[in-house]
Amino acid sequence: MNPNFTTKSVREAYAKIAKVNGGCGCGCSCSSGAEDYARGLGYTNSDLSHIPAEANLALSCGNPTAIAELKEGETVLDLGSGAGFDCFLAAARVGAGGRVVGVDMTPEMIEKARGIADGERITNVEFRLGEIENLPAADNSVDVVISNCVINLSADKSRVFREIHRVLKPGGRVAISDVVLFKELPTAVRASIEAYVGCIAGAVQMGEYEDLVKKAGLRNVKLTASGNSFGLDPDTKDPRVRAVLDSLEKGTDIRNYVASVYIEAEKK
Repeated sequence: MNPNFTTKSVREAYAKIAKVNGGCGCGCSCSSGAEDYARGLGYTNSDLSHIPAEANLALSCGNPTAIAELKEGETVLDLGSGAGFDCFLAAARVGAGGRVVGVDMTPEMIEKARGIADGERITNVEFRLGEIENLPAADNSVDVVISNCVINLSADKSRVFREIHRVLKPGGRVAISDVVLFKELPTAVRASIEAYVGCIAGAVQMGEYEDLVKKAGLRNVKLTASGNSFGLDPDTKDPRVRAVLDSLEKGTDIRNYVASVYIEAEKK
């Protein structure tokens, strides 16, 4: 697919999600449905107590904060922060002496996240408009980079990881949840913009993903299957994923092709 077209399509799709009051990626129409979705990805009730309900759009494929080992006073950068879901949880963990910065390319998401932060009076988090291929952050300024089901949407993943390496402090670490492939997708899925926006068609195979991280200069790279289906169940109501499932040959299970994984790494 044309990179400009995919970027434009992703921005438009997530702008629409941000504008829909109470809407979310899983097709839920209420906060309880979004909370159940989050619990299925490994978020605890304690985690959810720190996250304003309006920030939960059910767009995750895992829980990167579960592997980030965040400490008080750290600076955290969230790539593709959306309405601030993981940012608000990270903000609670790093405390008043820490800082969390969310970056998203969708103005509507940034506006939504800032509004939630202001309304909840959460002062150790900020949201910046920008692309993850060109992060609005200084060199060697971040202790931890997190991201949740976003890097698969980038048309230039190698640049994303070079940017991650640039902004991390020496000794800084990466804690990412993302989507990878087990094998090449059927042609109909690879050509589907709905599948791309739905975090599937833009994914790469696990070995290629690991190489991208290593070539960026990061070390101690580890990819681990998360064990959750992130909305790929046959009865899902997520309209984006539904379009993918409906494009497959009858009897084909998309979970044989794609999975959610955790990516951990460090900067020397």
